[in-house]
Amino acid sequence: MQIRPAALSADADSVWAILEHTIRAGETYPLPREMSREDALDYWFASRHEVFVAEEDAEVVGTYFLQANQQGGGSHVANCGYVTAPRATGRGVARAMCAHSLDRARQRGFTAMQFNFCGEHQRARRGALAKFRLPNRRPTSRRVPSSNRGLRRCSGDVSIFALSVTATPPPFASNSTPR
Repeated sequence: MQIRPAALSADADSVWAILEHTIRAGETYPLPREMSREDALDYWFASRHEVFVAEEDAEVVGTYFLQANQQGGGSHVANCGYVTAPRATGRGVARAMCAHSLDRARQRGFTAMQFNFCGEHQRARRGALAKFRLPNRRPTSRRVPSSNRGLRRCSGDVSIFALSVTATPPPFASNSTPR
């Protein structure tokens, strides 16, 4: 698998094909489910986002963006958004993008990474993050669509957790507390 910087001009169709499924499902991103292609690509490729795509056999199978989580006093903390193509789930795409993003955040000088609305019910995200130390986890509930009951609460979500991107252990360290 290769992870490379994305170019809107070259990757828009592939990225949209991945984003559309996720946006329409409404399960993982708090974006309007009716969001247009143009608006979704404007959001994903916003000037504050450094966008990457993951490729396997010359096919885009995932995308993520990296940004500062906040301005000013919070600009040392990175934030990412990840999406894997439905056809590529369970193949390590999310895990590879997560590891790549931590390395890239380190290169850019970020000292931590904060994730928002990470659905622990998602197999891909859970798998991608399972081998990382996850301090500062706080459960929350948010409203997500359900195919059979309208909106439901997702009480297994993690609203915020941060990973140190400057620690010396390798990114796939165990979940145990450091000594």
